[in-house]
Amino acid sequence: MGASLKDVAMRAGVSVRTVSNVVNDFPQVAPETRRRVQQALEELQYRPNAAARLLRAGRSGLVGLVIPEIDSPYFGELASLLVQAAQQYGWTLLVDQTNGDPDRERLLLDGLPGQIVDGLVMSPWALSPAELRRRADAVPLVLLGEQDAAGLIDHVSVDSVAAAAEATDHLIGLGRRRIAAIGVQPHLANGTAQQRIAGYRQALGAAGIACDPALEMPVTALHRADGARAMRELLEGGHAPDAVFCFSDQLALGALRAALDHGLAVPRDLAVCGFDDIEDGRYATPSLTTVAPDKTGIAERALACLADRLKRPAAGAGRRPDPAAPSGDTPPPARKIVAAHRLVVRESTAGRRG
Repeated sequence: MGASLKDVAMRAGVSVRTVSNVVNDFPQVAPETRRRVQQALEELQYRPNAAARLLRAGRSGLVGLVIPEIDSPYFGELASLLVQAAQQYGWTLLVDQTNGDPDRERLLLDGLPGQIVDGLVMSPWALSPAELRRRADAVPLVLLGEQDAAGLIDHVSVDSVAAAAEATDHLIGLGRRRIAAIGVQPHLANGTAQQRIAGYRQALGAAGIACDPALEMPVTALHRADGARAMRELLEGGHAPDAVFCFSDQLALGALRAALDHGLAVPRDLAVCGFDDIEDGRYATPSLTTVAPDKTGIAERALACLADRLKRPAAGAGRRPDPAAPSGDTPPPARKIVAAHRLVVRESTAGRRG
C-alpha cells in the first residue's frame, strides 16, 4: 500500500494540510517547508490518488462515447482519435453503440448520465435535438455528425452539403453526365443522407444537369453490401451511370466491387467517389477517391467543448460545480463547430498515374 498524506506529514514534521498544499502546488507554503515536504514525498514515493481527487470534485474521470456502429471503419477511426484526445484531459472513454435504434439511444442517454460518466459525446441517428436536450439536462453533451442540433446542444460536424457538392463537381469536371448517388436514407432522422443528396443535386443543377430520380439509390445502411446491391440494380435495371457518388466509403467499396464484377473498368467506364477517407479506401484496387473529413479536428474540438462544459456546468445539471470554475460563471451558449474537409483524388476517378 502506498504512502498517505499523513505518512508524508509525519516524515516532514508538518500538518496534513501543508502536505496537501504542496501536492496541489498552492503558493502559501514557505520555501524551506516546501523543500522538506517534497523531499519526504520523494523518499516515501508518494503518488496522488487521482480517483479520490476526482470523486472529491464530483467527477468520475469517465466520458461516454455513443456511436451507431463500433465496427464501422469511420466510427472506429474516430473513436480511436477521441481516446487519444481524451488522454490529454486525463479522461477514460467508455464506448457503446446504438445501431441507430431510438430505444437504444434513449437507454444510453438515460442510463449513463449521473451514474457513471461526467459527459457524453454522441452521434445520434434517431432522436430529435429537442428529445436529446430534454434527456441530457443532467450531463454535458456534445453531438457529432449531421444531425441538426437546432442551437440547443454543442455540435461538431462537417459541411456535408458543401462536401457532397464538391465531390459531385469533381465527377462533372471529368466529363461525366450520368452521375448516380448511392446512400439515400429516407427512413432515418439524421441529416447525413439528406445533406449529401442536397449537395449532389446542387452541383448537378449548377452544371445544368437535370436530376434523375432513377439514379438516386436508397440503401438500408451505409455498408459495402448495400453499395454493391445498389450498383447492381443500376447496372441491371437499364440506368447504368458513368459515375457514382457514394455517401460513405463502405458504399463506394461495395459499388466498386459490383462494377468490376460486371466487367466495367474503373475509372474508364465508371468513376467512383466515396466519403469518409477510411484506411481501406487508400489500399483498394483502384484506390478510392473520397471526401476526407478532418477526423482529428472533430475529435479534439468535441472534447474541448466537453471540457468547457465541465468547467462551467449549467444550473440544475445534477452535479456539483467544479471547484476550479469561477464562481457565478455561466455556461456558454450552444456552439456549432464545422470541421474542415478536403477532396482526395485517387485512382477510382483519376486513373493510375505513370
